Amino acid sequence: MIHTLEADGIQLDFGLRRILSDVYLKCETGKITGLLGRNGQGKSCLMNIMLGTLNAGSNSVRFDGSVIHKAGKKPHLLLYLPQFNFIPKSFTIYTVLNDFQLSMDDFIYRFPDFKDRRHERVSNLSGGQWRTLEIYIIVKTPSLFAMLDEPFTHLNPIQIDNVKQFMLEEKANKGMLITDHMYNHLLEVSDTVYLLKDAKTHPIKTIFELDELGYVNL
Repeated sequence: MIHTLEADGIQLDFGLRRILSDVYLKCETGKITGLLGRNGQGKSCLMNIMLGTLNAGSNSVRFDGSVIHKAGKKPHLLLYLPQFNFIPKSFTIYTVLNDFQLSMDDFIYRFPDFKDRRHERVSNLSGGQWRTLEIYIIVKTPSLFAMLDEPFTHLNPIQIDNVKQFMLEEKANKGMLITDHMYNHLLEVSDTVYLLKDAKTHPIKTIFELDELGYVNL
């Protein structure tokens, strides 16, 4: 069964400035949805509205057509990877995965550079390794959907390729909404893409539309 996550009629104002205006986007299980936009366009705000951690003047967040409030408190429906690190640096890799009831062996199989490091503290990891561990947790923990805010930040090129392959394999198990400034990587993994510009979402079919809307220069 295909499940849907929709954000409709989203409006957000900060003082006299309108950040979001009648925003709409749709995600489906089995697919990756990409969200592009320059800094300050409201991508993280939109994700937090969908989570229910940020109030908007008008909005509707729907799972399979039914309005859901505070989706962030329903982890079986929606999980979120924030821009900042959420795993305490004092924890070991094994402890973190065990707390989320995830397999250490599967994690090492997916990302072999963690071999023989299961009892190492997160504080000893590089920024890219720390991010990779967090991405794995959000994507592998059972839920219908996951939102990932700038997942490729701090990853080196090899780590990016490994994470992209991991996402493509795991999208069969959940829908993903991803935003990142590395638009080439986002376009490679996304089935559907939106550009957030001038407070509105614009469905994108080709990279040439991103050029027409002023997001890239081809």
